[in-house]
Amino acid sequence: MRTMVYCKKCGAELVERAAYCQKCGAPVEATAPVLASWGERFIAWLIDALIIGAFLSWTTWPGFILVPQAPHWMPFVDVGLKNVGYFLYWMLMDGIYGQSIGKMVMRLGVTRLDGKSMNFFYAALESLGKAFLLPLDCIVGWFVFPAKRQRLFSYLAGTIVVRCPRS
Repeated sequence: MRTMVYCKKCGAELVERAAYCQKCGAPVEATAPVLASWGERFIAWLIDALIIGAFLSWTTWPGFILVPQAPHWMPFVDVGLKNVGYFLYWMLMDGIYGQSIGKMVMRLGVTRLDGKSMNFFYAALESLGKAFLLPLDCIVGWFVFPAKRQRLFSYLAGTIVVRCPRS
């Protein structure tokens, strides 16, 4: 479904991505990015988890232990070879493309709040919470940063997840 955009000065319907109104010539104000909902983000995460999880499933075979698991008494912490794989996947995809496969399917992307391009530092910081501390990362984000729908590590990295415009 396409959202109709109208000129704030004369009310005329605007052509998609117009810089000026074709009727009155008024400049079209740039619109702020639309934040992705928690539901959209969950579906994107689920797609990634299924795809990458299937690829990394060999790390959970009996007898395959390269990285020790976090003790069971440590709540919200999940450290293992599979988590390292998830971290590398999200860091590389978000750092290079600004979106993972799940975000591509859901037409979402990660962007920095200051408008600058994503890079590996911000992608790594943002991916740390998602790969190793997801429950804590989300719970803190839901309650402390609801306006920008940021997880804790998204806040620390200064990133948000937005809907990508249709091309």
